[in-house]
Amino acid sequence: MQLTPLIAVHMSCAIAATAIGPIALWARRSGSAARPGLHRTAGYAFVLLMVATAITALFIRDHKLPNWQGFTPIHLLIPLTLTGLVYAFWSLSRGRIDQHRHTMRRLYFGACVTAGIFTLVPGRLIGDWVWQQVLVL
Repeated sequence: MQLTPLIAVHMSCAIAATAIGPIALWARRSGSAARPGLHRTAGYAFVLLMVATAITALFIRDHKLPNWQGFTPIHLLIPLTLTGLVYAFWSLSRGRIDQHRHTMRRLYFGACVTAGIFTLVPGRLIGDWVWQQVLVL
């Protein structure tokens, strides 16, 4: 697989969401360190980046790895991510802050951190880049 514009957009959104996620997650702590404005701004940016990441992933196919019509097991994160985002906002609209917090943390660690680790598997674009650099050293 090569770096196409679609993959570049997908990768940029995913990396940005991974970078912004901790700001959104930890800016809303209780006590004197709470920053609700920062939490909300970073949270909306995180959500928009996650939606963009999920939508672009729909159009990325890989026929080399185990797949079904080009969709690999990592594509299962698309409906899970979109459903999780809807549920998080639904929880927030109902005043269920603990559910919202729990859902957003799971989304971050599942869709950003875990998926990020899976991109390092040899045979995937970023995995091949990383392992080629490691083997050169």
